[in-house]
Amino acid sequence: MKLSIVTINYNNANHLNKTISSVINQSTKAFEYIVIDGGSNDDSVSVIKENAEHINYWVSEEDHGIYNAMNKGIKVAKGEYILFLNSGDWFYDNEVIKNVLPKLNHTDIIYGNVISYYNENKQSVNSGFGKIKPSLRHFFQGYSLPHPATFHKKSLFEEYGYYDENLKIVSDWKFFIEALVKHNATISYLDITISYFDMQGISNANEKLIANEHSIVLNDLFGSKIYEDYKYLYSLKDKLKSKRIKKMEAILSHKLGKKVFTNFLNISFFLFGNKKTKADKQPTFLD
Repeated sequence: MKLSIVTINYNNANHLNKTISSVINQSTKAFEYIVIDGGSNDDSVSVIKENAEHINYWVSEEDHGIYNAMNKGIKVAKGEYILFLNSGDWFYDNEVIKNVLPKLNHTDIIYGNVISYYNENKQSVNSGFGKIKPSLRHFFQGYSLPHPATFHKKSLFEEYGYYDENLKIVSDWKFFIEALVKHNATISYLDITISYFDMQGISNANEKLIANEHSIVLNDLFGSKIYEDYKYLYSLKDKLKSKRIKKMEAILSHKLGKKVFTNFLNISFFLFGNKKTKADKQPTFLD
């Protein structure tokens, strides 16, 4: 089995029905579908039962939060890759899985685009890092991958550990740091729109909690001293950059200054254009 799609849900029957429909209406059925319900007391279980013939595995029982439910899904999944399409999110169209399956190669993490959905009149495309390879600097700044558009190799969880269930919102972000930065897992980007992401969910309504958990994770993984030093150095970089830009704008605003600067660049390129120094070869911490 190449792919397992996992949906977690709790008391979200209306949106769950939309999510399940987008999965079972895919033009290809060459995937495994898993639904993990947290013991809902609304109509969620009825929705699941109505679609049970299209679901390979489902359970409805009390859990200990979002990541506990996700970990349950990971442990029963039989696919080489896992995609989390949680209750309230839905596929972009019925051809998504058909288009993606041939591209699930040996890369550890493969991701595409997701549409952040606020309402019919407010939507935006999130491409994550796009073609840029994510670095520790990006994660330090809070960036992450679009979860409902990211295909994870199941073996990553078996090798590096499951989602941290002590965190309420950012455990997937922590997992990406550990897999991509600490263990140098491979990653690739597909310029394909995978899904819609419901921006009314828990992870988008708790900015303070997100910021707090980000700090907890970074302090835990790298130590408070390294994290604080990074923030300080990065703030200095921004200040220096700002001062440089202002000085440059002041110089270029004058005709004579612009002419002198252009001549300086021409001479510099002529003298040093073909020479590489050690600094050219080695990226700095602040790059």
